[in-house]
Amino acid sequence: MPILNREPSKDTEDGDGLPKLPLPKLQDTLDTYLRCMKHLLTEEQFNKTQKIVTQFGAPGGVGELLQSKLTERREKKANWVYDYWLNDMYLSNRLALPVNSSPAMVFPQQNFRAPMDSLRFAAHLISGVLEYKTLLDARALPVDYARGQLAGTPLCMEQYYRLFASYRLPGSERDTLVAQESTVMPEPEHIIVACKNQFFVLDVVINFRRLNERDLLTQLQKIVKMADSEEECLPSIGLLTSDGRTEWAEARSVLMRESTNRDSLDMIERCLCLVCLDEASGSLLSDTTRATLMLHGGGATKNGGNRWYDKPMQFVVGADGCCGVVCEHSPFEGIVLVQCTEYLLKYMIGSPSKLVRAASVSELPAPRRLRWKCTPEILKLVSSSCDKLERLVKNLDMNVHKFHDYGKEFIKRQKMSPDAYIQVALQLAFYRCYGRLVSTYESASIRRFCQGRVDNIRSATPEALAFVKAMNDGKLSLSVSCFIDTERMEMLQGAINAQTKYTVMAITGMAIDNHLLGLREIAHEMKLEKPEIFRDEAYLISNQFILSTSQVPTTVEMFCCYGPVVPNGYGTCYNPQSDHIIFSVSSFHKSPQTCSAEFVKCLVQGLQDMRDLCEKCNHGSNSAEQRNGQKLEVHTQTKTQKRAPDLTKSQHTVPQVLVKSPERANMDAQTQTSSKGMNLKERN
Repeated sequence: MPILNREPSKDTEDGDGLPKLPLPKLQDTLDTYLRCMKHLLTEEQFNKTQKIVTQFGAPGGVGELLQSKLTERREKKANWVYDYWLNDMYLSNRLALPVNSSPAMVFPQQNFRAPMDSLRFAAHLISGVLEYKTLLDARALPVDYARGQLAGTPLCMEQYYRLFASYRLPGSERDTLVAQESTVMPEPEHIIVACKNQFFVLDVVINFRRLNERDLLTQLQKIVKMADSEEECLPSIGLLTSDGRTEWAEARSVLMRESTNRDSLDMIERCLCLVCLDEASGSLLSDTTRATLMLHGGGATKNGGNRWYDKPMQFVVGADGCCGVVCEHSPFEGIVLVQCTEYLLKYMIGSPSKLVRAASVSELPAPRRLRWKCTPEILKLVSSSCDKLERLVKNLDMNVHKFHDYGKEFIKRQKMSPDAYIQVALQLAFYRCYGRLVSTYESASIRRFCQGRVDNIRSATPEALAFVKAMNDGKLSLSVSCFIDTERMEMLQGAINAQTKYTVMAITGMAIDNHLLGLREIAHEMKLEKPEIFRDEAYLISNQFILSTSQVPTTVEMFCCYGPVVPNGYGTCYNPQSDHIIFSVSSFHKSPQTCSAEFVKCLVQGLQDMRDLCEKCNHGSNSAEQRNGQKLEVHTQTKTQKRAPDLTKSQHTVPQVLVKSPERANMDAQTQTSSKGMNLKERN
């Protein structure tokens, strides 16, 4: 299988009709870098950094040399940063995929009254996957166009074609993203079904005919029966894929010594996707619990071994109605995951189950259980992976909160961008928790360009700092000057304008993070000593994203979640709806500096304070429609032993799969989920 991130042909690039990613001017990037970092550093740190940056950008200096080499690279490549970015963001990251890298989409809670209901749901879902795959194979998906800022621009569609045709192969130092190459006579397509930590091959094409929904249900029933056979039970090999990437690469090399294992690995690596039939977790299925179960399966004692994390798409169907999809993030961004899952859920709603009418293939061959030859060495490796996953499960501090006071319609009535407004609210929440701002990552789509993925919107702007200080007058520091509401409102507008300006800069390919990465990597390729700008403490601080954020809006009732990107940080995913906003906030229990419940508490209070400010200053906002006179009860389901013990806890009932609107969401405005947000590796 060829490496997926190979350079496309010139014909492909021209056929797409998309421009190449621009290369910003060196001095523009250096000036913006200093502006982004000045208020996040001490005066001493900044003075040192300013000298280093000035020297780097001096005429005839190393910066100009590296810029010229990047210019040459841009001429030769379809996308000058893609390979650098993919390796830095994902493939060189050695951390385990669950929580640290792979995001999850959580479906509405399903009401399965009997075991057969979950299998019917799975069969219907697989049928939808095959319909979507047909569209992909025919290249029949309509082209996406940008929405939100600079709307109407056509977007690169290549990420869609990696959904079911790629695989992340573990490596000792760097992983490889591979793609399956179709041949004249391709092998029958198949899905891998995970059930009770066992893996089964479900052929979806038999005798040159795609299985219908009744056939799929029949095969799933056979798989469940086979999985119940205790004498056939094999070790939970899937746990190995939850380990660190180097550890998994070493374990895989041990597995590959046996031909039986090689055959099983080959079948998994070439499958369309996984469908994980999970057992009931036994937990109270709050939004928060369901998010954690999607991210890591609940550990080895629950469904943590019922996974194969290297595969891009793993659809989870729990017997208790806990359903969703967890994805390996390196082949595609959040917009692609959202578009695919929304298609599937709408298909399941709009296309009635065809279990009754369809004619079935007679005498379907039984699905095949994948076999593993396990030596004592392999069993020891599985046990080690199990222990590490358990520690990861216990460490994750997740809090999914539905903010019901208002949603994006209220924000729009203030003539503000909902995304920029929420980003400022996140800065306010962090400042109230810690009395400072930190490097913040918000992913920005650059799909306007050939092979475009994402760059970073640096949301911790000087204007945001000025606003949050003004809002905190008298709360954290008595020395802060008093600001009247009109001045605070002007500062809020200033913060939102600054956020919007940086967003436009990022989505047009002119942000600084990809550019600095390119300069760093081209120096490495030239075997130069690492330039001082990349050894400077400020650069390390700039890439420690203590606050990692993504907007993932949907039109179907579901939400996205992911883990923090640094041990002492927060992962914050948000889904703005018309009258509410869903936040998924994650951190690690082991960090004494973080607490997801406390952050949510500050976020809720900040959103309420910002609404009050807007209502005081914008009298035409119809505040009565937005408020019912009651304080929002904070819906939290995580432990709060570190801080905020006063937070109330309650469950929030989630409806069955519900399409809120026939319109597509503003999914590719300026932001979408990305795993810079999921890259714990410190860039150095």
